[in-house]
Amino acid sequence: MPSPTDIAAVVAALKGGRLVILPTETVYGLAADAADAGAVARIFEAKGRPRFNPLIAHVASLERAEAIAVFDDRARALATAFWPGPLTLVLPIKDAEAVCDLARAGLETVAVRVPGHPLAREVLAEFGGPVVAPSANRSGRPSPTTYIHALEETGTAAEVTLDGGPCQVGLESTVVALIGQPRLLRPGSVTRAQIEAVIGPLAEAEADARRSPGRLALHYAPDAPVRINADRPREGEAYLAFGTPGPFSLSENGDLTEAAANLFRMLREADATRPAGIAVAPIPDEGLGEAINDRLKRAAGFVG
Repeated sequence: MPSPTDIAAVVAALKGGRLVILPTETVYGLAADAADAGAVARIFEAKGRPRFNPLIAHVASLERAEAIAVFDDRARALATAFWPGPLTLVLPIKDAEAVCDLARAGLETVAVRVPGHPLAREVLAEFGGPVVAPSANRSGRPSPTTYIHALEETGTAAEVTLDGGPCQVGLESTVVALIGQPRLLRPGSVTRAQIEAVIGPLAEAEADARRSPGRLALHYAPDAPVRINADRPREGEAYLAFGTPGPFSLSENGDLTEAAANLFRMLREADATRPAGIAVAPIPDEGLGEAINDRLKRAAGFVG
């Protein structure tokens, strides 16, 4: 595990305007000081990321989140229920200098969360300010959930890297906008039902989708074309099974949590065999399955 010296090196790199690879419980991030527009621009360059796609500001605590964003009772209730953890809140910006305009895609809102990974929180506590850390992959590629995959994707752009082990969640955070009526912008491991149990019904995302990361039509995509809801593979296709064994089984036991944690790794491993395509078994659309299917539809280019 990384030492205090490693943590200090990451913090020094962030303060110097340089990029680092940072583990979170969701996916590995390519991280920079959220206030430093030059550093944020280097993230976009390294990822090939469209500049209109906003980034999430990661902070060490609710107190630090309240320093950069305007919280109401709904936001505090969700933060109390799910932070630290894989939930991002989109809120009115309070401190526009702490999260630069480029990181917010020019919006008067900010996406903020307190990650659950202990190394990420240690770095954030030592750094003191918000850190943007989009997934450490080239834009449109599957997100890295292991250290080696993060290095393969964007390691050359990072001055310092931290190995935090395999990501426990394996899907990017759930994103909820609290600008007027609450909206679910991106499903994730904190489910719609869990959120609605705290703050009531969520509206659909269409009106506010541009406020969230990861909403491009073709996103999380491997090189091979992806075919979803496939009962069996066609000739030349790799097959991501669900509920049955196989070399790329998301979960032999049909466990949605296991499937979510395995999804991006299996897409990468299947893609590495250079198949004619990647077929994916049907995934139930309830609970965490909503988030898995969201990512798969984007990998297949089906969602605008």
